[in-house]
Parts: sequence; structure tokens; C-alpha cells
Amino acid sequence: MKKQNKFSLIFAIIAFFTLALTGVSNVNAAPKKANSNQISVNYTLKVGKKTVDSKKVKVPKKSKVITGLKKAWKVRETKGFVTAIDGKKKNPKKNIYWTYTINGKWATKGVDHVDQQRVANKDKVKFTLDKVK
Repeated sequence: MKKQNKFSLIFAIIAFFTLALTGVSNVNAAPKKANSNQISVNYTLKVGKKTVDSKKVKVPKKSKVITGLKKAWKVRETKGFVTAIDGKKKNPKKNIYWTYTINGKWATKGVDHVDQQRVANKDKVKFTLDKVK
């Protein structure tokens, strides 16, 4: 009988501390709050009609298109023009350039002004490397 009483006592102590510690950790745990200074923007890279990559990027509010693009991939620019993204380069001799749309519409600022065009939360930005007509 003594062994059974000791076992019960030890079990009760362990159960008590487990419940007490669980309760304390829940009281002190602050609910996770989304960072209200960040927005989420979806970026897609296409070469011709083929999608080659897509990433969801968190950027500060009031960010420009270029901010998320540079966060997601290596970008090269010359005089404000995007010349290469992720190693994929424009080819002026073949009239192949980078263009982009936001939410399926041509951006109000051209590819030479990606440093000026703002993005909003849940925007879908698509960069396409293709022949310009």
C-alpha cells in the first residue's frame, strides 16, 4: 500500500505542476498580432507566356514596386530601367524588354519608373520578359 500511495502522490504533484505551468504560460503569452506596418504583395515572373517563378513578399506600407521585386530576386537596373531580374536579361536587339502589370492592368508608371509606382496590400504584380510590339 505504501508504494501505491507514493506513486499516487508523485503523479498528483506532477499533474499539478504541469497544469499550473501550462496556465501560467497561457496567461503570459500575448496573442500574435499581425504587423500593421507590413503589406503582402504577390510577385510573378514570366518569360513569354511561361511563368518561371512566383513569390509572396512582405514589404512596408507605401512601398514601391521595386522594393518587393528586389526583396524577392536579384535585380539589375540602368538609369531607372529594369534590365535583368534573376539573371534573365532584356535584349534590345531583339526588342525584348521587361514589362509589368499590377492586378492585371498595365501600371500607371512604366518599367522605367518601378521606383515610383506604389503597391497596396494583396496586389498582384507580374513582370514579363517578352518581345515588345
